[in-house]
Amino acid sequence: MQSSTRTYIIQAILFIVTVITTTMAGAEWMFGNIFSFVYDFAYFLMGSNAAKAEVPEAAKALGWSQFMQGFQFSIPFLAILTIHEFGHYFVAKMHQVKVTLPYYIPFWFGISNSIGTMGAFIRIKSVVRSRLVFFDIGIAGPLAGFIAALVVLWYGFTHLPPPEYIFTIHPEYARYGLSYPQFVYENSAGNIALGDNILFWLFKTYIADPARLPHAYEMIHYPYIFAGYLALFFTSLNLIPIGQLDGGHILYGLIGKKKFNVIAPVLFGIFAFYAGLGLFRTDSFAIGSDQIFYERLFYLAMYIYFLYICFRRVSDNPSTGLMISLIIVVGQFAVSYIRPDWDGSSGFLPFVFILGRFLGIKHPETDENAPLDAPRVILGICALIIFVISFSPTPFIIIE
Repeated sequence: MQSSTRTYIIQAILFIVTVITTTMAGAEWMFGNIFSFVYDFAYFLMGSNAAKAEVPEAAKALGWSQFMQGFQFSIPFLAILTIHEFGHYFVAKMHQVKVTLPYYIPFWFGISNSIGTMGAFIRIKSVVRSRLVFFDIGIAGPLAGFIAALVVLWYGFTHLPPPEYIFTIHPEYARYGLSYPQFVYENSAGNIALGDNILFWLFKTYIADPARLPHAYEMIHYPYIFAGYLALFFTSLNLIPIGQLDGGHILYGLIGKKKFNVIAPVLFGIFAFYAGLGLFRTDSFAIGSDQIFYERLFYLAMYIYFLYICFRRVSDNPSTGLMISLIIVVGQFAVSYIRPDWDGSSGFLPFVFILGRFLGIKHPETDENAPLDAPRVILGICALIIFVISFSPTPFIIIE
């Protein structure tokens, strides 16, 4: 009993801290600045008034007022996340599987490129012996979260503020009026655009009022749109049909262990191939000094070792992981040589590492392997369609 109480207290504390960190992160994305106490802490560490000149001046460092506005991001985003996790929770309870309440993971580091959390998870505390139960638990979260994300996006795109709203974020744009994009993006380095997925494009094209639709570089300042977009992004990641991700549970339920353990490593290889495409090109080794050549050769060797770590659990034979890694690298060089304009999205590489090293590519075996009934098969196909229309090949475009 004491252990359960302690667990509930930990979960409550994590949730409260995550509300705070996501609210702060939301305010930072909205206003493009950080909180004043972060500057104060930097000044303290630097130790003198003279050092303040070395820290970028906070023209409008964020405070309590901006923190309160950050709830416009944290409430819808955490609502979607919570609905997703409780989708898993209630279906697990329905199947009499022992699970915990969600553990939220706060994650904030005081600059405007965190979202305040690394998500949430529930722990399954009993063995799941049925392919059907894995499917039901796996699909419940993404479907529930996806519906919630649609509601948030619909609200965000149908309740866009007047175009002058951007002047509250960027007062310096006001002198150009609504023609500001012609002037302020002459040097657009450092701007962030949200990469389209099919669903987000449909909302922008057919739901939003074109007269109020913000410029692509300003989408991150609109909290409901940003929260909905992030929800789609994390839903699509969860629906990747690999390992013990929700998509892995779904695909395992649809096709069974034998086929899954063949298809999942192939899909993982394709995912890793795309993520690293364009990191290394043949022409980059042909120019520069010998020192630069050897540096690039060293980075290439480190990249191959990284892939080996990700793939060495694909087979009981470690050399298989090395062979796959080399095949991927050779293939990436070949594609980059033929189509030098093609690039992947290296931001996915940390997720490739988490999948390959920790979550695993294959799925735990179950004792009961009866095929799914027709309604579940239809739901599974719908989940795969949701993955396709929610996945952004390049989710965040940073202009260099």
